Amino acid sequence: MDILHYLQSFNITIKDEEQFNKFLDLKKEEIKAKIFEMYGNFVRDNNALAQERNSVDAVVEEVTNSDTSAKNEIPKPKTDVDSSDADVDSVKTDIPTEVNTQILSPDPGLSQVTEPISDASVGKTEPDALSTPLTNLSNDAISLQIKNKSIILPNGKVNQAYLFKFNIKELGIEGIANYWFEGIDKIGLTFNQESNELSGIPSIAGDHKIKLKIKRIDWSEGKPVFEREIVLIINPDPKLLWKNIPTPIDIEYYKPDCDKKFVKVEATSNVLGLGRSARKDIVVASQRGRSHAQEGKPRDDDFAVNYLKELDWYLLVVADGAGSAKFSRKGSEIACKTVLEVGESLIKSNHKGFEHLIKEFSYAKSEENRKKLGDSFYSILGNAVFKSLKNIELEAIRSGAPIKEFATTLLITICKKFKFGWFVGAFWVGDGGVGIYNKDTRFLKILGESDGGEFAGQTRFLTMPEITQPSELYRRLRFDIVEDFTALLLMTDGVTDPKFETDANLFKIEKWDDLWIDLSKEVDFKDDNESSADQLLKWLDFWSPGNHDDRTIAILF
Repeated sequence: MDILHYLQSFNITIKDEEQFNKFLDLKKEEIKAKIFEMYGNFVRDNNALAQERNSVDAVVEEVTNSDTSAKNEIPKPKTDVDSSDADVDSVKTDIPTEVNTQILSPDPGLSQVTEPISDASVGKTEPDALSTPLTNLSNDAISLQIKNKSIILPNGKVNQAYLFKFNIKELGIEGIANYWFEGIDKIGLTFNQESNELSGIPSIAGDHKIKLKIKRIDWSEGKPVFEREIVLIINPDPKLLWKNIPTPIDIEYYKPDCDKKFVKVEATSNVLGLGRSARKDIVVASQRGRSHAQEGKPRDDDFAVNYLKELDWYLLVVADGAGSAKFSRKGSEIACKTVLEVGESLIKSNHKGFEHLIKEFSYAKSEENRKKLGDSFYSILGNAVFKSLKNIELEAIRSGAPIKEFATTLLITICKKFKFGWFVGAFWVGDGGVGIYNKDTRFLKILGESDGGEFAGQTRFLTMPEITQPSELYRRLRFDIVEDFTALLLMTDGVTDPKFETDANLFKIEKWDDLWIDLSKEVDFKDDNESSADQLLKWLDFWSPGNHDDRTIAILF
């Protein structure tokens, strides 16, 4: 089985290992086929030689026996040769003069496995030996195969589950058995010896050099363990790349990087203290966006909420200061506080006439009744909005900055439960969203229109002169009487952009279903749950690629 002679037939000169590897890659299949062919011929020829040797031995034994008998007889003259002697002579002439009994050795470069598999390999913690036949490849040959194989592990990501089934059989390396990985535990991974699965939750980002350890099938103590270094890339968690630099407390108009509030509304009961009936509570949270936290900039969003216990009215306000406006954080704060203060005052002084018109509208939703109620509603909420703009103007004058530097959006709702249903009124300028949602009946009512626009710079702000014109203020008012609902929600665009993606999706009940399911995973919306504020603030830290604005959401539930 002259393999070297076969390789020399290619008439090439091997100058270095790299050139030899290229040659093997190019002629791999042809060489493999030729080796198998020559090995087959070798086995066939060896078997034939054994059979021939057995036949010769039999003939030699027979002839020897014949010679012994002949020696006991009186020799006859050679001229009188009988037929039996002639037969013997004819057989002897076919016997080779020299029988080749030398055992054939393998060609140079291929070493025979002469050592048996060691019992020491049984019971090891490494995977069970593969059902690979014994090989006569040398350690150098196996090492070269392992070195030249392309072994690539898929990338992982910090804090995300990693699972990859590594089957060494697929590499096509002959004569190997047990294998395992070293250096993976520090990354947060393990290798399952039975399933051959590399799994875990990576905890450290980087290009990690791990080692694949391999034993040949006939390994025993003292024999080498092959090693292959592999680079496993663990990508960082994008969320962890963001810095969270606290806002300097000495800046003008400082506000905390986050805020939250829970307003508990006690349940009602009859005169005997029986028949407890839960009433809706308010929860609100506001979180500085990652884009601001990355640079240590302040939160621009704000909110204000309250429940007028003596009148059973709820007020919820959220605002989003324009990111391009230097003092928008103050503008949103002034707007929210002013609307809450003025709104409460006007409700207290006008609630009787206002509530009477609400009842009249519930009985007959005529255009006349709608107009009367709209005018009364405008006198409360319209004036509160207008007053908030005037207070912003005063602050702009005091600071010497243009009013546009205090630009902010503004979303407001006031509501109360009557025997005939809930009255809900709203005002909305800018982007974000306000909606009434009932998950059981899948009822949805959007209380306004987003001013986000299709392109950047189209968002409307309270500080724009046209917004507080009487006709424009009136146009932006919305009110209705609805049955009970799961939640009334007010959200800045830091929430609506990632959760609804487009303004059109605000009107799709499926999107609100998804939002409520997502919220409910983190927030327990049971009655009087004071922990809901912390839960809601935690929820606001959700990850959404490309959406890193301030986030504020107020919920009546």
